[in-house]
Amino acid sequence: MSVLIKPIITEKVTADSELNNRYGFIVNPKANKLQIKEAVESTYGVTVEKVRTMNYGPERKTRYTKTGIQHGKTNAIKKAIVQVAEGDTIDLYSNI
Repeated sequence: MSVLIKPIITEKVTADSELNNRYGFIVNPKANKLQIKEAVESTYGVTVEKVRTMNYGPERKTRYTKTGIQHGKTNAIKKAIVQVAEGDTIDLYSNI
């Protein structure tokens, strides 16, 4: 099971990383805070102080088309906001 799926790169998370040393990741929904902490520390070589998680349910959508009503939904995701120690940084743009 890979714990980290991808980093979150939005204006809000980028501003939070510059001000408060907090970084956002989309993680495996079955991962707990200790597994997320170990994964971030081993992947990026930083010291993690705090991990906060958020579970997002699927978004359900209905479309009305010529062939009838189409129902669909997006996948459920889990986000983690990771606070690293003072002086540590994560360079998310190095391997683009």
